[in-house]
Amino acid sequence: MASTVDTVLAVEKTAVNHVEDTLGHGAVNEARQASDDEHSQTLMQALRENRKAVMWSVLVSVTIIMEGYDTILMANFFAYPTFNQKYGHDYGGDIGWQVSAPWQTGLSMASTVGCIFGGILNGYCASRWGYRIVMFVALAFLNGLIFITFFANSTGVLVTGQVLCGLSWGVFATIGPAYASEVCPTVLRGYLTIYVNLCWAIGQLIASGVLYGLVDRKDEWGYRIPFGLQWIWPVPLMVICWLAPESPWWLVRHDRLEDAKRSIRRLGGTKTEEQINGQLAMMVHTIKLEAEIEAGTTYYDCFKGVDLRRTEICCMAFVGQILSGSTFAYSPAYFFTQAGLSVNHSFQLGVGCTGIAFVGTCFSWWLISGLGRRTLYVWGQGILCTTLFIIGILDVSSSANGIMWAQAGLCFFWLLTYSLTVGPIAYAIVSETSSVRLRPLTVSLARTAYQIINVASQVLQPYFMNPTAWNASGKTGFFWGATALAAFVWAFFRLPEAKDRTYAELDILFASKIKASKFASTVVDPYPVRPSESQEGLVREKAQEPNERNQ
Repeated sequence: MASTVDTVLAVEKTAVNHVEDTLGHGAVNEARQASDDEHSQTLMQALRENRKAVMWSVLVSVTIIMEGYDTILMANFFAYPTFNQKYGHDYGGDIGWQVSAPWQTGLSMASTVGCIFGGILNGYCASRWGYRIVMFVALAFLNGLIFITFFANSTGVLVTGQVLCGLSWGVFATIGPAYASEVCPTVLRGYLTIYVNLCWAIGQLIASGVLYGLVDRKDEWGYRIPFGLQWIWPVPLMVICWLAPESPWWLVRHDRLEDAKRSIRRLGGTKTEEQINGQLAMMVHTIKLEAEIEAGTTYYDCFKGVDLRRTEICCMAFVGQILSGSTFAYSPAYFFTQAGLSVNHSFQLGVGCTGIAFVGTCFSWWLISGLGRRTLYVWGQGILCTTLFIIGILDVSSSANGIMWAQAGLCFFWLLTYSLTVGPIAYAIVSETSSVRLRPLTVSLARTAYQIINVASQVLQPYFMNPTAWNASGKTGFFWGATALAAFVWAFFRLPEAKDRTYAELDILFASKIKASKFASTVVDPYPVRPSESQEGLVREKAQEPNERNQ
């Protein structure tokens, strides 16, 4: 531990000298003051002083609505009569019209495959050209690609359209949380990254409402209108992206300090010139600190040294969403129809489920401020795991009609728990844990890991549920319960707490190799400018001086 602290202290002093050389004498004191101001801010103070930053973050994150809309759209089309008649086959008897399991798999994973390539490409493009321009170009492409899905006359064309649209959705899924985490101060970071997940829930709620409203249509417009509604978003969002300020952190990474200062001024609203200078100095210090700890800004650098652990946490936090059983419980309409409910009742329950997801995400804002990230994620996974096992047990223990309603109630409970914990909290974890230097790349890798596991889940899920394949129905809960258990064990031992930490403090904690369980109780000082400061003053337990960070 001593040698590690020696190394980190030397790196800190080098970063301090760099800030003084770049911004002039006294810049480190301004950075320290800016850091202290962030720690002392209340929620209302932060909202008042950063209202423009909140506005731009909220507007840019709206792009996630499109991803959420499409995700639930395709999964629930498999319970849609007109869709099955267009793209499926009549199997006769009790089965009727169904899209076969292989084509269900292809349609389910098509956009996911596109998201994988879109996310990887975005990591490189956003690092080089910035968030605004990349988002603008992705929206422009999507505007044209929607034509393919809207006019698809065969299952193969529809799959192709979904893959190509997924390229843009992959960009939205990675830029949204990264931008939100970089334009606002520490106290707002969790709220605005969770808002990204809220946008996902809004998209799903809109899709559920649209599907329920059109389920009784007997013509092709029953499934074409939901595709066509995707044209509502791109053009207005292109205007927003063109007008939005670039992330000041991205500008500092590219040594565009004057542009970064102007961006801070646009985002800050009521901030004084002294506060703007202090915030800029804090950013320069953090970027230099990360460069001294581990140099490089490529995908390969995400798997080296200190950054390997950060990449693991980001990837597993997102992967845990799939392992928790989201592929099973987030497409309830098809599960309910296969369990014996009518199509109308199934889609009514589907709307109710997405409504619960929306409300749960809103309440997660309150939970994250009190409980933090680690507690919500770990115990959320534990509850989700237990719920899935109960769904499986009920399916095995009885075939009575009442069991399907009990399983429907448990799906509601699963969605509420997920939207209070694992669903939204993962966005905060990924955005905060990734280093500033590698954030676009790390977030892209994390989302790519999520999509790869999502592909595997979308290959398996149709076979579990489809009556022409394995027809496991509620017994599928056993499989996803086991994967949720694995995610719970990982989170318990490996997931650290990032609540109320500045990016410089997180850099020191990771560089010092602090255990995940000790992150919340360790005090760090990112600005060791006093010659008398000892090594022990850099990293120490909160228990020794419990009130120091509040002084």
